[in-house]
This record gives sequence, structure tokens and C-alpha cells, in this order.
Amino acid sequence: MTSPSMALAAPATGTPDVSDMLRAGREHYRRGEIRHAIAVFQVGLARAATASIGVAVDCVADLHAALANAFMLCDDIASAGEHYKAALRIAPHLVACWCNLGIVHQRRGQTQDAIALYLEALRRNPGHRPSRTNLVQALVTTRQFAIARTLLLELLGETPEDADLRSQLGKVCFELGETEDAVAQFERAVALAPGQAENFYWVGAIRQARGEQAAAQAAYALAAQVHPILRRPATTSPPAFRALALFAPFVGNTPVEFLFKDCAYQTSILSLLPGSQPDLALLAREADVVVNLVSDADQGAEVLPLATAIARSLGKPIVNDPAKIQNTTRDATALALTDVEGCRVPRTIRIAAGEGLPDGLALVFPLLARQAGMHGGDVFEKLEDAAALAAFLAAHADHDRYVIDYIDYRSADGFFRKYRFLFIGEEILPYHLAIGDDWKLHRDATDMGYHAWMQDEEELFLRAPGQVFGAAHYQALRVIRDRIGLDYFGIDCGLDRDGDLVVFEVNASMLVHDQNPEFPYKDPYIRSIKVAFDGMLARFARGN
Repeated sequence: MTSPSMALAAPATGTPDVSDMLRAGREHYRRGEIRHAIAVFQVGLARAATASIGVAVDCVADLHAALANAFMLCDDIASAGEHYKAALRIAPHLVACWCNLGIVHQRRGQTQDAIALYLEALRRNPGHRPSRTNLVQALVTTRQFAIARTLLLELLGETPEDADLRSQLGKVCFELGETEDAVAQFERAVALAPGQAENFYWVGAIRQARGEQAAAQAAYALAAQVHPILRRPATTSPPAFRALALFAPFVGNTPVEFLFKDCAYQTSILSLLPGSQPDLALLAREADVVVNLVSDADQGAEVLPLATAIARSLGKPIVNDPAKIQNTTRDATALALTDVEGCRVPRTIRIAAGEGLPDGLALVFPLLARQAGMHGGDVFEKLEDAAALAAFLAAHADHDRYVIDYIDYRSADGFFRKYRFLFIGEEILPYHLAIGDDWKLHRDATDMGYHAWMQDEEELFLRAPGQVFGAAHYQALRVIRDRIGLDYFGIDCGLDRDGDLVVFEVNASMLVHDQNPEFPYKDPYIRSIKVAFDGMLARFARGN
């Protein structure tokens, strides 16, 4: 077999022409010899650049396109992008190059630019299927779900037995709140491709969200029977390492849809169901690190001992040891942090199900009350007097409840500000800032999309958190990290008018996602969280 270097040294007489180099490079590409293919394509382009006549323009464009495809396989998207552009400057009719250049932009996080490129490909060839399917992914990324659904239905009209499209449509319907249609699409995908495990679990998750507990349990049981482990392949081969994640349906888990996306390591997710007896010897051979996702100490009280036993028995490094999660109920956390210097932690009292307020408890109104195990502001109220508190406790007597001192954290300008940090190993990284005129703040429910000054303030916090949180605040955060003792978790906090740190919530259940099309300034800081998380897992997998 003639190597690329030998081709370069061939004599002038009988030297392969540019079209010969294109054919030879494609043959290397077809055999999976990508580096050889790149070298041959580059030789062909070099010869084309020095030839005065006789080189077909289309052949040069094809060389650029082929070289770009090879660079894509090597994950060199910068070089791929340059050669797709070069091909299009010569031959703008190459629809596949418009599509592939869109993929380059999408992988760079420039999704709107990718959409424009897919649309240009479709302007030239409305039926180009790769451009249509990639456009669906870009529309989903930018949360344009209604348009994505229309395009998916069009594609399914052509290939109704495509399980991947059914699964994508199920996810889009779920995002649009059309949960019944979502379940139908996932169930159809299950019937078409029973080997695709994720669809089984989606059925259970959506039925659980719909409150259909019996149907959800049956769906999860079937999923665990058919696919006891949900595997996601690494983006590289072989994978850098293997992570086994412990997940428990029906209880609070660390959200990892973003964290486990596009990983150089293989992820295997084990569902912990009552009575399940996983093959521990098999799991131990498949995992270099165990990641416990069961994160809510209230909801997961029954399953956490099982997670602890499994994690310990595997003999692998453990991220977020389940035994430590058991110590992160709101009342336990408040007690653990009560004396942190420069930190205000509201007193938190747990009221057991069926019980009322303990005798002699001194209360200062207003105060807060919430149902144990709830997040995101659900069943969480600010109460002005004893009668309102008694009514709240009675209305939710079937569950444990928390009574929490209210701390007014309103800033001098009248707005409330809630900051979120993520603790990832030794790192403390900013995730978002919510600004609003109500004490109960949720970033996605604010009016920040309409106020440039709010976005500017959030961007400054993300770019330079040290300009908002000083050395004393960071010292308090480090103490909090050490006392909580988890490897990955988050904190929602504020600053009162005296500059003290006000702690609202500390746990491993906090959502991190990268779906922020209205706030693109957040992207690099969110990616840094993903990089830190992957790096932490790699260190655990190596045992250091």
C-alpha cells in the first residue's frame, strides 16, 4: 500500500493527477484510515494550487469537502469548517456542505447560525433529509418546539417506522405539554425498536409526571426488566472511563441530562426499584466510578440505604456518597450551618406528618412553610400569622412539613436577588442570578428577558463573581462545602443589606441546563460547569 508520504515523493512522470488523489483519499476514508485520507487530500489540494491548467474546479471543491469530512471525524471542527467554506466558495451548489457547515456551527454552540445554514441547504434542495433532521435538533436546542414538531411530522409522513424520529417527537411533545401524545410516541418507538432503552424510561417518567403512579410503576418495572441498565456510549472510542450512575424513580435525583451529554466517558444508569437485585459482579466490571444521583434526603429516605449498600459493595470510588445525602434534609442542613461566620441560615423546624406545632415554640411572623421533599416553590408559602400557619399545616398533614424563619433579603433598590453556585470538587462556580420583585424567586419565571440591566448584572456575576461575593463570602462558601461533604451540589443564596450571606437551600438536586437561547452570555460559564464535572469524574475514576 502506497503511503501519503510516498505519493509526495513520486516523480513527475506518471504522477497521479488531482482527481486520482481524490479517489485515493476516498479509498483511505472508506477503509477508516482517516489520517492517511487527510494527508492524501492535502497533497491533492497542494497540487491543484500549483497547477496552471487542467484541474477541474469541481474536483477541487470535492477535495475541500472530503478533507472537511475527514477533519470532522477527527473532531477538528475548526479545520472542517474552513474547508467546507472553501468548497462552497468554489461550488455553492454542494448542499451537503451547507448542511455539514451547519453541524460545525451547532457543535460550536452557534445554533442560530446553524439553523441559517440548514435553511440555505433546504433552499437549494427542499428534500435534503440530513438538513431536515439536523434542523430539528437545532430547533429543539433553541426551544422552537412547535416548528420542530411540524418538521418531525413531515419526516414521519415519509418514514413512519423510524423509531428515532418517534422518540424525538415524544420529547418535543413533552416539552409542549402534550404529555398524552408524548407517551404515545414513546410507546410506538418502544414497539418499533425494543432495543432502545431510553424510550422505556421516558414512558415511566411522563406517566409519573402525569400523576399516573400505577402506570408509571408498571412502565419502570418493564424498563428495568428489559433494560436494567440504561447505557449511553462515550463520544470517543475507547471511552476515557466508565461511570455507573444510581438512579431511583419516584424520588428526587440530581438532574444530569446536561451533565451526562456529549461525554468522553461511558455512562450506565442503574434504576433502583423495590426488590431489585442487580448483578453486582457485572456492575463492578463495568464501572470505574459510581455516581449516586439519589439526591433528595426526604423523598429518598427509603431507597438511600439500598443505594449506599450497592455503592459500597462495588468497591469503586463514589461521587456523592448516599450515606452523606441522608444528612442533607433542610433541617439537618440548617443545623449544620448555623454557626458559619458571616452567614445567616434561617431556623428550620421539621413537623412530622399528622403532628402540629410543638408546644412552647417561639415564632416570629411572617415565616415560611413548605412540604418536605418539594422543590421549585411548590407547596411553599409565606404566612403572616398563626392562623395561616395552622391552616397550611392542616392542609398538608399527610406529609412532613418545614417551618422556616423568613429573612428579608431585599436589596437597597427594592429587588430580590438569588444567586446559585455549584460546588464541584474543590471548585465553586457561579450558575445564575435571579432578580425579581417577589421574595419567591425562580430564574425561569422572572422578567429578566425584558430587562437588559438585569441581564448585564447576571453576566457580570457569572464573569466576575468575586466583584459581588468578597473574600469573607467565599470563606463561608468553603466552610459550607466542607460541612455538607458532598462532591457535587448547589447552593441558592442571597446577600442581605448588611452584606451577610443568606442561605436558602443547599443540596444536590439543583437543575443545571444549557437551554438558554435568550441569554447566550450564560453559555461559556455553563460549559465550564460541564468541564469541571467531567474533570471531577475523571479524577475519581483514576482514584485521585
